[in-house]
Order: sequence, then structure tokens, then C-alpha cells
Amino acid sequence: MVPVAERSSPRNLLSWRPRMTIRARLTLTYAALMTGTGALMLGAVYTFMRYVPTYAILPAKVENVSVPGTRPVSPLQPTETVRGLNLTSASDILKTLLIVSIVVLVVLAMIGAMLGWITAGRVLRPLSAINSAAKLAATGTLDHRIGMRGPGDEVHDLADTFDDMLEKLDRSFQAHRRFAANASHELRTPLATNQTMLQVALADPDLDQATLRQVAERVYQTNRRNIETVDSLLTLAEIGARGVRQEDIDLAQIAVDALHDLRDELESCGLRADIKLRPAQTVGDPVLLRRAAVNLLQNALRHNVAGGSLQVRTERTGDEVQLRVANTGPVVPEGTVSSLTEPFVRGTGRVGGQRHHGLGLAIVASVANVHDAALDIAANPRGGLTVTFTLASSDVSKR
Repeated sequence: MVPVAERSSPRNLLSWRPRMTIRARLTLTYAALMTGTGALMLGAVYTFMRYVPTYAILPAKVENVSVPGTRPVSPLQPTETVRGLNLTSASDILKTLLIVSIVVLVVLAMIGAMLGWITAGRVLRPLSAINSAAKLAATGTLDHRIGMRGPGDEVHDLADTFDDMLEKLDRSFQAHRRFAANASHELRTPLATNQTMLQVALADPDLDQATLRQVAERVYQTNRRNIETVDSLLTLAEIGARGVRQEDIDLAQIAVDALHDLRDELESCGLRADIKLRPAQTVGDPVLLRRAAVNLLQNALRHNVAGGSLQVRTERTGDEVQLRVANTGPVVPEGTVSSLTEPFVRGTGRVGGQRHHGLGLAIVASVANVHDAALDIAANPRGGLTVTFTLASSDVSKR
């Protein structure tokens, strides 16, 4: 609440200006335009009537009326009068024209103001709906839409843009809420498991060294997965915050390095690997792109089936370079493909039954976003996914 002293200070009184709404301004604009147009017409007509015609004013003609018992009256006698508007000179004509024109001009100004007020109200009515939607969105409610109907004018475009913004904000907030809930669940569950194992072990008075070692190993594995989850969360948070280095790199070499990092896991899975790497020069951050390649390969390895296959391709197509990773696995429903890039969304068909944190494709999507790259995820008809990471070639990036 503004203090009384501040509201009534001389500086505030001097700086106060009357608030004029857009409707009032449009009304004044319409009225001024109509009045100005009428004034121009008045000036043109008056100038024409003043200087162009040559006036020859004749006396008014009055017919003689004979009445029985009286003598006729001469039309030139000064005692008679002529009813109506008597214009006996050019100045009378111009003066009458000016008076009538001014009256008509005032009437036109009033009509213009009235029509302008009505028209401005109809034109600005959609803005009231947009204003109400904006106030509602400011309270945190993002599930409403304007849904404006009518002609596709600028106000309609503004309403559509506002609806698109609300849609994107709603999806973003929903994703953040799911992220916070899933992150809390992912970190709380293993901690609760560790606590339970430790409580059981401490409650056993006859705990031997072998059992203690087994409990310690299980706690170690659980903590290792927690560390991986936290590291992935930190990576996901830092991708958008850190600057992106721009270096000349080859996606084929990035894929080779990623395959080398996952060599032991690839051999242990027993999958058939079909690898064809062609030069694919581009510009980007080698650290982030290598992390994206590793995550793509890990996702293809871990969400597969026993005896399945893995396909890795790099190539250049026109002005673009691509890294494509395809794998076998269970059939993925089309409706769930778009949600795979959200944090903690896991696929099916884990090789060896190992459970993972579900942040791999989310990190890949963030890397693609900061590189202005395209990430296409398609479900294979016979099972598995085909993920294509597309970047601009180095020639295009340097233009």
C-alpha cells in the first residue's frame, strides 16, 4: 500500500497525468479524422463559392394578388415583405453557407465520436479477453486458452500467439513438476533401501563377517547408482548454463570414441554390432557431443533384447551430417516415443535386467537443443528405436 505522504507529495501531483484508454484515444482519432475531413470539404466549398461564381442578385419576384374591393399593390412598393430566406447579396449567400456548413460539421463530429466509440469497443473487445487470460496466467493457472474466433486480423494473431505461449509454458511447468517428483523418488528410494539394509544388519546380534560384507556390497552398488543419477542430473542442469564451444570435429571420430568407452559393455551384452562410420565434419562442442553419443549407444545397448543387434551410422547428406543409432528390442508404442526425452522416462527390454536412471535421452535432447540440432526418435516396426542426431555440416556452420 502506498503511504499517504507519498501519494500526496507535490512531485507526484506534478507528475500525475490523466489516464486515457485506448478506446478513448481511438474515439478521439475517429472524431478528429471526420472533423478534419469535413473542415477540408467546408474550406474547399467555401473557397469555390467565394471566388469562382459571378453573382447577379435579382430582386425577389412577388406575384400581384387582386382582392375584391382593394386596388392592386405594386411589387416594387417597400411596404410588402417576402416570406422565407432572403438572400439579396453575395455576402448573404457566403455567410449562410458558412453557418450551415459549421452546423453540419459539428453534427458530423458528434456522429464520428459516437461511431468511433462503438467501433473501438468492438475492435478492442478481444484485447479484454487476452488481458483476462494474462491475469489468470499470472496466478499460475496455465490450462486455459483464449480460443478466439473471427477474422484473422492482428488481434487474432496475437491471441493465437498467446495461446501457443500458454501451451508451451504449461508443458514446461508440467515437465518441471514431473522432473522434481521423479528426482525426489529416484533419490529417496535407494536411500530408504540402504537404511533398511543397515537396520536389518544392525538388528542382528549374530551378524557375521560374510553377511556384513554382502550388505556393504549392496549398499555400495546402491550408492554408485545414486552417484550416477546425481552426475546425470548435474550434467542435464549444466548443459544449458555452460557455454558451447565451437570446434571443428568429425562425428565419425566422436562415435569411435564413444564405442571405445563402451567396449566392455558392448562385449558383455553379446549383441551383433553393425558399424559404418563415414566422415561427417561439423562444428560443435566435442565434450557435449561425445556425451550425447555415449548416451545414445548406452540407450541402444541397455534397452535391447538378448541376441539383438546394434547399428551405428555416421554420414553427410547435403548440408547436414548425421549420427544414427538403431537397435532391436521390444515394440515401442508410438504414443510414448515423444515422452522418451523427458527425465526419468525409461524404455523396456533392459539387457541383464539392470535398472537405469532414465536420463540418457533427456541429456541427448539438451545437447541437441544447445547445438540447434535436430533429434528424431522413431519406433521400429519390429521393435527398438532409431535415433537420428542431425547437425549442420562444417561448411554451413562457418557461413
